Amino acid sequence: MVYRIEGSTGFWEVVIGLEVHAQVVSQSKLFSGASTRFGAEPNTQVSLVDAALPGMLPVINGYCVEQAVRTGLALRAKINKHSIFARKNYFYADLPQGYQISQYEQPIVGEGRLVLDMPDGSSRTVGIERLHLEQDAGKSMHDQHPTRSLIDLNRAGVALMEIVSRPDMREPEEAGAYLRKLRSILRYLGTCDGNMEEGSMRADVNVSVRREGETALRTRCEVKNVNSVRFVMQAIETEARRQVMVWESGDEVKQETRLFDPAKGETRSMRSKEHAHDYRYFPDPDLLPLEFDDDFVNRVRDTLPELPDDKKERFIADYGLTPYDASVLVVDRDNADFFEAVATGRDGKLAANWVINNLFGALAKAGRAVADSPVSAAHLGELLDLLRDEVINGRIAKDVFEIMMETGSAPGQIVEERGLTQVTDTSAIEAAVDAVIAANPDKANEVRGGKDKLLGWFVGQVMKTTGGKANPALVNDILKGRLLG
Repeated sequence: MVYRIEGSTGFWEVVIGLEVHAQVVSQSKLFSGASTRFGAEPNTQVSLVDAALPGMLPVINGYCVEQAVRTGLALRAKINKHSIFARKNYFYADLPQGYQISQYEQPIVGEGRLVLDMPDGSSRTVGIERLHLEQDAGKSMHDQHPTRSLIDLNRAGVALMEIVSRPDMREPEEAGAYLRKLRSILRYLGTCDGNMEEGSMRADVNVSVRREGETALRTRCEVKNVNSVRFVMQAIETEARRQVMVWESGDEVKQETRLFDPAKGETRSMRSKEHAHDYRYFPDPDLLPLEFDDDFVNRVRDTLPELPDDKKERFIADYGLTPYDASVLVVDRDNADFFEAVATGRDGKLAANWVINNLFGALAKAGRAVADSPVSAAHLGELLDLLRDEVINGRIAKDVFEIMMETGSAPGQIVEERGLTQVTDTSAIEAAVDAVIAANPDKANEVRGGKDKLLGWFVGQVMKTTGGKANPALVNDILKGRLLG
């Protein structure tokens, strides 16, 4: 279904592009040796370079360069072996230099692509326009003093990758899928932790609208620094509806930077949108161009892990999973590794069902991640082995799993200590069946008279009588023999 906004004069299409600022995982900043650790006391991780004291010269962090190249390769992007750092001039109170060292005309990474897995099973490809390295600014705090704004420069100089998409997205759900997929790739690579709550991944959302059937792009607005996937989707819908109202009122949308207020469900103007010439870009005279050869790029390429798309295809081929189940499992690398440990040597579809529906559901309810799961992959695999060997049945397995979540104990130990072994003794099951039939002669006659659906009720009664321990298949067979001949 195509996402459209219905205005008073017809339908409108939304055009979306995202600029994602991803903090590079590195122990030190882009141009200094100061720490990047999150949560330190204000202004305790600031070097002379970060504070922009006179005479201080930046020195490029080679590891951050490598992290950017790794990310570019994972995005199937062109790696530019010659790139230049530039000064982007603007004033912020928390930007000590009065300019930001960034990249403009010659970024480190060029065009690439990202494939989105949509909930309906379809795929979308979004173009990546560029990825460039730049330094972050500090942080202004307006709630620490009644009359003054305070500045924390701990974040000043931290390395950022700005990943710019093409305006290829047409609905909020696509933007959400884009951010989730990008975050997944960054976490697989270890180039950004993707923690939007801590500000290590932030999105600027470019939104414009056009009448259905138009091909030309209309004026866009940028919604700045949105810090969650949910808020990005809400901001797109809110800003798009605002623009439709502006155009339909006979006015024109002005290019500007706006802020999204999720509490009020509105965007509001922050400043007029600058053009590139307003920033007065020029090559930074203190930094030589970045130059590297094919050997460097190939060496970085050799360090790439198996990425989500490749892992998804392998899970489908090796374990017989549906594309949807495979997509769910590969979003997080820890989740994928956990599943594979459970599934190796076992029925892949059964393993996926238990991991996705039982484990993930229980962990979500407990507010825990797979890395903190009380049920280990080895123990969940052992539970599936007990099912396969018919030591327990499906109903007992669910009870055992709940105990495993509570105690962290091995399933074999739980089954033995609590006497939960499945009853497969035919004579014992026959006795239970006969007792239930004798207690319910009217219903038994209804089954004999053609009400086959009541057979399931008898199965349930026998299972209840045996405390859920009877083998369901044997119960069903014996009941059919007794009631249907």
